[in-house]
Amino acid sequence: MERLQVPGASLYYEFRGAGPVLLMMPGGPADAGAFRHIAEQLASDYTVVTYDPRGLSHSTLETPVQDERIVQIFADDVHRLLTATAKEPAHVFGSSGGAVIGLELAARHPKQVRTFVSHEPPSPALQPDPVRARAEMEGIVETYRAAGIGPTMQKFMVHTRIRQAPPPPPTGEPTPEEREAQARFGRNMDFWFRHYFLAIANYEPDFAALKAGPTRIVPAVGAESSGELAHEGGLRLAERLGTQAVVFPGAHGGFDSHAEEFAVKLREVLRD
Repeated sequence: MERLQVPGASLYYEFRGAGPVLLMMPGGPADAGAFRHIAEQLASDYTVVTYDPRGLSHSTLETPVQDERIVQIFADDVHRLLTATAKEPAHVFGSSGGAVIGLELAARHPKQVRTFVSHEPPSPALQPDPVRARAEMEGIVETYRAAGIGPTMQKFMVHTRIRQAPPPPPTGEPTPEEREAQARFGRNMDFWFRHYFLAIANYEPDFAALKAGPTRIVPAVGAESSGELAHEGGLRLAERLGTQAVVFPGAHGGFDSHAEEFAVKLREVLRD
């Protein structure tokens, strides 16, 4: 467990293993814990760096966040994290919102990123109807501010077309650790919908820079998420870059639900 001071925030990060650096970028309200299972699988071959994005979990804000620049700020945070942890260009894996922010990282700091695997980026810019997708995301945020998390998640599931059911709630009396985890997740969800969500909605990737730069961009989709919004994003990213999307085990969260098989595929991609 380490901390890195960056302008306006203190970032929490972890690293495990040995070998070339592989930094893993979470999406949405997720934090370093999202990759705990797959990081253990990969630590035999890589120095796996995971982190909490600023404003989430253990990464604290010291100044108010600029909502309209969150994608750029988050990308610069990862740039500084790579500067602190990697002596050579690193491999980077991004999931969901992290798959979008990683595109900005590769465009802004291409010499730091050897390979970027963009797994199911949910960007409206990568949808058949970007205007509609952005309007839906704006409606989701309006619902959150007016009615709270329940109605918001109903709209979110319709927007993303995610078919996988959420895990059942734990039974019995929660432990103090579980209570703290639940409270932390609630705070993360609030930050996500109030600050982060619309930044993803309004972001336009710099496709010209991505094509011209030295970073190898690998669009990726889940084998079990066909028809979902973020799966469509991965396919259309591949089209925009003139390449093919790589299919990984599982659905949108396959790196966790299918950690062992996903790690095998990720090693294969990074070694190509």
